[in-house]
Amino acid sequence: MKKIILLITSILFSLCISAQTKYPTIVIETNYGTMKAILYDDTPNHSNHFLKLVKDGYFDGTLFYRVLKHFMIQGGAQDSKNAPAGAQVGSGRTDMDIMPEFHDHHFHKKGALAAPRRNDDVNPQKKSDGSQFFVVHGKVLTEGRIDTLQRAVNVPIKNKIIREHYSPYRPQLNELKTKDASAYNALLDSVLSVVDSLYEAAPGKFFFRDDMREAYTTIGGARHLDGEYTVFGEVFEGLDVIDKIANLEVDSYERPHKDAKILRMYAE
Repeated sequence: MKKIILLITSILFSLCISAQTKYPTIVIETNYGTMKAILYDDTPNHSNHFLKLVKDGYFDGTLFYRVLKHFMIQGGAQDSKNAPAGAQVGSGRTDMDIMPEFHDHHFHKKGALAAPRRNDDVNPQKKSDGSQFFVVHGKVLTEGRIDTLQRAVNVPIKNKIIREHYSPYRPQLNELKTKDASAYNALLDSVLSVVDSLYEAAPGKFFFRDDMREAYTTIGGARHLDGEYTVFGEVFEGLDVIDKIANLEVDSYERPHKDAKILRMYAE
């Protein structure tokens, strides 16, 4: 019975994958195992570019040269091919910059396939470096941590509205509270209604959607990257390979002491 359930789950997942993307599955063979990934349809500039590089064999022989446990594994840099042990590698290329393709429904859960980029001070448009990629390792968040992250964003917004639209009425409310309960309640309801309406329409608020909450509290991810880097695909098989690479001992350059090599990457 267990085997039947697993088979049905596998079939349903395969159907889901095929429904999500027009692109072929990307196979990433490494010396620590094999990962399989899909590319997203709604990030065509990144997906088309990445697929072309894969078909050209561009990533074959490169390393996951920057590895940060509970964060991500980054690879694809051309100067990492045959790089001597201990050498600093990872130079990007400015001739492969791609304009960002941000979508709220693509976020940095574990296995997210995303594009690195240069810092905002030299790259205010947040253009992606199309010559490399990274895969999220991340960490699992508790429900309490998620609630705290939401409050950290939303409470200051609410407090600002209260200061501007409730505080000016505080003296009047204090006076009415002891003299005219009916007038106090009417004014309080009116002021709070304005505060609630303004907060509802206020830009910048953040709430974890159900799918985000589910992912970040189960498989984990790197929430702080959302909206900053383009996610254009995801690893759906071989998440354990991400763990193996992310747990490698690294040097001061964040390069593993023992190379994590991309033996071959191809579309199937």
